[in-house]
Formats: sequence, structure tokens, C-alpha cells
Amino acid sequence: MSARYIVAVAGMVGVLGSLAVEAHDARPNTVLVTETSANTYTVTWKVPTALPADALPTPTFPADCEALRPPAWRASGSAYTGEQTFRCAEGLAGRTVGIGYPTINPSLRTIYKVEFATGEEHLRILGPAEYEWTIPATPEPFAVAVEYTQHGVVHIWIGADHLLFVACLLFIARTPRRLLLTITGFTLAHSVTLALSVLDVVRLPTPPVEAVIALSVVFLAVEIARGDLRSLTHRMPLVVSVAFGLLHGFGFATVLREVGLPQSDLPIALLFFNIGVEVGQLLFVAALFVGYRVLRLVVQRWNAQAMAWERLGLASSYVVGAVASHWVIDRVIGFWP
Repeated sequence: MSARYIVAVAGMVGVLGSLAVEAHDARPNTVLVTETSANTYTVTWKVPTALPADALPTPTFPADCEALRPPAWRASGSAYTGEQTFRCAEGLAGRTVGIGYPTINPSLRTIYKVEFATGEEHLRILGPAEYEWTIPATPEPFAVAVEYTQHGVVHIWIGADHLLFVACLLFIARTPRRLLLTITGFTLAHSVTLALSVLDVVRLPTPPVEAVIALSVVFLAVEIARGDLRSLTHRMPLVVSVAFGLLHGFGFATVLREVGLPQSDLPIALLFFNIGVEVGQLLFVAALFVGYRVLRLVVQRWNAQAMAWERLGLASSYVVGAVASHWVIDRVIGFWP
């Protein structure tokens, strides 16, 4: 086998490997501002523990907002949680809030949500280069669709376990038609359990769900490595994607419950979050296909052996399987404090 061919395959595998290792470190900050009484707000924010303790960001508010007590911090699981109470003489409607870092922002997004005592809610996702947001003075129904679509896209892109599951489905499905059916089944399945969980029809504890989601990635990686085209997974990938899709939906619901849904626009927010997840998945699949085609063209220009999808899948399965196995162990250990 050509050394250049090996380099090309290693490049594609490296992309999947770096995604697996780094993506969970990119979990966003979340800030929830709740009006508890007239012009008095309780602020709760979560920051990934990947940040050093001396680099934790804090929410920022207009100058007339008085802190009624210093921030209280606690560490829990994969996040630091801060809480503080403010009184703002002029309220927060139409005012500018933000997030401040003691040093620099290490490329983290911030999900900002404000809940007024009237029931009015606003949500905004701040990019890594955005530090402020002006809360709308009046409700903006169209903004709910835009923000929750964006939230769905962002969530799938930073969810390494979900992305790697989708990547494995590419190697299992093998043809565009089967891939379309398989991805569609996965989407419909996780949409059902996402809705049921968010609406409190069905609830499952988060730690076991997260562990089994990681195990689903290990399962597909093993199936790819075995390469047994007679197995149920290879013969009927739609069945496997639907079964595991139901499970992944509970994982999506955990994140969505943390952010919260506007009760006045609940159907719209839920629908467009799902649309955002689907858009993110399709963009990821398209990026993988483009990356594979580019590497294949590069290899052919070098007059090296044609790049085989099966070999790429085999090499990738070992990387993905190893990382996902680490997730399983780490998440199972997390069952106990």
C-alpha cells in the first residue's frame, strides 16, 4: 500500500479523531436570568469545567443593576455553576446584558435566556466573538424560530457522540439511498423521544442515557470493524438508526431542558430546534463526503492506489471506538459522586 495513500487515510481519520477528543470541551456557557419580583432577577450560569478556575466568566448587566449578594459558585459534574441576585431600577426589557471573561474567551459560545415575570421569554446564542446582547423590548415570535434553529445546529455540532454516531451510519449505510433512509429514521426517532421527554410524558435519568449513547457509538464502530455485511446492522441500518435514535432523543432533551422552552411558543421552539439539529446533521454529512472526495482526488493525482471507502471506515472505526469506549467508562464512573 502506498505511503501517500496511508497519509491521506490518516488525514481523514485524524479529522474524526480530533472531533471526538475536542468537541465536548466546546460545550457552551449557559446563562438563565429569571425575574423573581419587580425588577429583581436571579441569575444562574454554567461554565464548562474545561476552563481554569481563575478564568471563569460572569454575566454582565447595566450600570444601574445592583448585586444583592456576591456570586456563589459550586462544581457539579462537567460544569461550574454560579448564582447571583440583582436589582435593576429600570428593569431589563430593551437593556443590554452580556458575558465577561477575566482574560480571554477560549472560543466558547454562550446561550443566554431571560424569563420575565409576565411569562415573556427571550433566548439568544452569543458566538465566541460576541459579548453583549440587547434584550428585545417587546416579544418577537419570529426570533424564537431563528434562535431555536440556531440552538439545534450548535448543539449537534458540539455533540461529539451524536456526530460520531452519524459518521458511523455513513459507513454502515454505504449507498446514498440507504443513507438517506437511515438518517431520516434516526431524525424521526430522536424527534419523537425529544418531544415526549421535554413535554414530561417520558423521562429517563440523564447519566445512564449519556452512557448508553456513548455505547451506541462503540456498537457501530465494532460493526464497521467486523465488516460482516450479513449482520442485521449492515442489512437493515434503518432498524438500528431508529432504535438508537429513540435513545439519542433523550440526550437532546437533556440539553433543551437546561435551556428551557418558551411556554407561549412551545410548539415553534420544539419544531425549529429539531429542524436545527437536522440541518446540522446534513451539513456534517455533506462535509464528510466533500472531505472524502477531496482526499480521493489528491490521492489519484499522486498516482497512488484509489482510496477505498471500506479501508477508511476500518481505520476510522478504531479511532472512534477507542474514544467512545473512554466515554462509556467515564460516564459510568460518573454514576457515583
